[in-house]
Amino acid sequence: MPVGLVILGATGSVGTQTFDVARQLGVPVLAIAARSGSDELHALASRWPDARIAVATPTGDERIRFEESFGNRAMFGPAAVLDVATTSGATVMNGIVGSVGLAASVAALDAGNRLGLANKESLVAGGPVVLAAQKRTGAEIIPVDSEHSAIFQCLKGERPDDVARIVLTASGGPFLGRTRSELEDVTPAEALAHPTWDMGRRISIDSATLVNKGLEVIEAHFLFGMPFDRIDVVVHPQSIVHSLVEFVDGSSKAHVGTPDMRVPIQYAVTYPERAVGLLPPFSLAGKNLAFLEPDRATFPALDLAYHVGALGGSAPAVFNAADEVAVEAFLQGRLSFLGIVDLIERTLSKVAQVELSTVEDVLAVDAEARLVATQLLSGAC
Repeated sequence: MPVGLVILGATGSVGTQTFDVARQLGVPVLAIAARSGSDELHALASRWPDARIAVATPTGDERIRFEESFGNRAMFGPAAVLDVATTSGATVMNGIVGSVGLAASVAALDAGNRLGLANKESLVAGGPVVLAAQKRTGAEIIPVDSEHSAIFQCLKGERPDDVARIVLTASGGPFLGRTRSELEDVTPAEALAHPTWDMGRRISIDSATLVNKGLEVIEAHFLFGMPFDRIDVVVHPQSIVHSLVEFVDGSSKAHVGTPDMRVPIQYAVTYPERAVGLLPPFSLAGKNLAFLEPDRATFPALDLAYHVGALGGSAPAVFNAADEVAVEAFLQGRLSFLGIVDLIERTLSKVAQVELSTVEDVLAVDAEARLVATQLLSGAC
């Protein structure tokens, strides 16, 4: 039976689906964490009475409510999230959105816990820092992004020297086939309407711009030690082939199945074993599969991510931070859809490149990039 779970980002998309997996497998939930003391978190804490609760940034009223309801089970502040991430002998599912999840990833690894990594920003912004933490303890990182889980599974049992390249599949997002001029006036509602996956707001916008696929390219570089010239992207609108690995003999191994995040979540929990899952049997009969080259002219974020990844150092952290600022501005109606990547490029040009050794290094770069991006938005920079 898998060990107990710590679920970070408990009220988000990955978090809520991890609870589905925990119920299916009968796995205990040892701790849960979320940014705010929402009604959703309160309900989860009531449903899992043995779980410790961490609320990162509660309001005064939320703190009082959680203290009255749960007593010393409830803890507060960013340090509380790190505390539950170090729960002894746990699998820590990091579904926190954004670079704020980095410190929790490092804390989990430093505690020797298995890290189910759905927070791709941990590796994008702080890849060297995360890998150093893993090396210190030998803890496992099991990717939860559907694409990286697919590659992880396809690589199992294979020799590294036999791998020619890895290929990440992209759905193409809601604007597949549109020209750049057709994207000038798209709305947040249109950009959030992902055709395949049910995801959070930021990742949905990132999918629409292909920033998300760029982040995944950088993440794959760190996860699998693969040079960028051996990481490719292909657009696959049906999202049935979740990614594939090509070998030196010309053969390829693909991971195929229903596009449902509970599958890679469950694999991260049960690895190296498998268990009966929540989904009905999958059949390829009647399915039509298409594979297309990405439209790099209409969606320049992908090539920008490759460039940033090759630069290394702090450049990926700046890319990620500027994107978070740009996506929020777009959702608030303060920036156009096409302005998202433009703001990322301008921020990259104004933040000096440095090397990263600690979580504090990453957070400092992240803060600087956010400040610069915000100033660029307001015209102050």
